[in-house]
Amino acid sequence: MLPAIGAEGQRGIRDGHVAIVGLGALGCAAADLLARAGVGQLTLIDRDLVEWTNLQRQTLYTERDAQLGMPKAEAASARIAEINSEVTCRPIASDCHGENIERLLGLAGDNTPARPTLLLDATDNLETRFLLNDVAVKHRLPLVYGGVIATRGMHATFVPYAGGPCMRCVFGSPGQPGASPTCDTAGVLGSAVATVAAGQATDTLKLLTGRGDRIQPALTEFDVWTGHYRVLQWGKKDPECPCCGRRQFEFLGARKADAVSLCGQDAVQVRPATTAAVDLPALRQRLERIGQVHATRFMLKFTPSEVSGVSMSVFTDGRAIVHGTTKPEVARSMYARYIGV
Repeated sequence: MLPAIGAEGQRGIRDGHVAIVGLGALGCAAADLLARAGVGQLTLIDRDLVEWTNLQRQTLYTERDAQLGMPKAEAASARIAEINSEVTCRPIASDCHGENIERLLGLAGDNTPARPTLLLDATDNLETRFLLNDVAVKHRLPLVYGGVIATRGMHATFVPYAGGPCMRCVFGSPGQPGASPTCDTAGVLGSAVATVAAGQATDTLKLLTGRGDRIQPALTEFDVWTGHYRVLQWGKKDPECPCCGRRQFEFLGARKADAVSLCGQDAVQVRPATTAAVDLPALRQRLERIGQVHATRFMLKFTPSEVSGVSMSVFTDGRAIVHGTTKPEVARSMYARYIGV
């Protein structure tokens, strides 16, 4: 019934294939909106399991999902099947990195699933965001970006093959590990999530209905608690941008972050894909709000209050040892959750 969509637009939505990377708060809210709008296919990628603390803001999950420790991709897919049985979901419970992202998204060759129409970034760390930007530029896909922390949010849609900038033109490069707050160190207000996801879903529907020209070439930023709101306009892409200008896909080409179980110890060492010094005093200040921290000049040890039996030793070179597990995927998840890369 909406004049901006109509029957033809609804067919475009039905024929669309949206790949959502990250099924935390933003991914849940965006997937819910898109499934109810009738998007034909959703690829759902996330490496984590549902936990109790997720339920305040991750709206596709239930207490039973948390009790069972369900993979988020699987739980989200099951919930969407109950919301709209005509949506085809492809859940992938995997850690994305430069070595597998093209295969997971159906972009690696003839024997992979159908190519997505666009990518929706609902991740929680900068390394994966810039990896998705590399993929979007390389394969000429729109990238619908969103971010939320505490009560603040922002969203933007990047279509560099149409002459606009890519994410890297606007944001530069990721900072050092631990430099930015995460959902687990700063908290998240659910209404801020809903606001960002609504912006992402709206731009997605514009693209699927052939009305991408109605997408504003800007970054929208706001704080739902204070009422702050601003729109930062941008122009054409930067010809010197390493990604869309010089087509150097360094995040696609980067080695996978190392996570190695330490022999004879109940611990895993995590080394991020990029090497950068960690500001330990700043990291200590953030982590002291959510657990116990003991720091020296060269490292700090952090024991989170909400996770039993697990602690982390973080070193100035970005390396960390996660104590209390022998599973690399758990250690990588803990690193992203509290350090933020």
